[in-house]
Amino acid sequence: MRIGKVLITAEQIDAKLAEMGAAITEDYRDKDVLLVGILKGAFVVMADLARHIDLPVELDFMAVASYGSATKSSGVVRILKDLDQEITGRHVLLVEDIVDTGLTLQYLLKNLQVRKPASLSLAALVIKDGIDRAPLEIKYEGFHIPPVFVVGYGLDFEGKYRNLPYIAVVEDTE
Repeated sequence: MRIGKVLITAEQIDAKLAEMGAAITEDYRDKDVLLVGILKGAFVVMADLARHIDLPVELDFMAVASYGSATKSSGVVRILKDLDQEITGRHVLLVEDIVDTGLTLQYLLKNLQVRKPASLSLAALVIKDGIDRAPLEIKYEGFHIPPVFVVGYGLDFEGKYRNLPYIAVVEDTE
């Protein structure tokens, strides 16, 4: 695998997360907010986003496996790790690193909605454009990128490269 062009620098990511954090702070002021990250990729995004939210927040995680090819999700999802706490009556903000087809996220949002949270919103650092996507309302959006394979800042190739401080295009997977 070869890492190609840097699409989003560490500085751009930090500035965008600060902007998203300020909006979340304003929207959730005086509310009991729970950030829910989807493992493994969202842990980096959620950690840095949480530091930009000027409110006391709680953190929880879910881990899922979606079935399909390596490059496209089928939307058939299995929950590997569920939330550790109840969300009934809570303001829940689902945090994701990247949105592509949206099928897994659509499933998760429906799964969480039946648990009767006071509100349920979605924040995503990266949104891939130019692909078919399930209808999703992304309240806090980061960057829009073309439909390329990327790594870094939580995004991986075969479990590696999540630790890169930037997001870069994968040139090849050989």
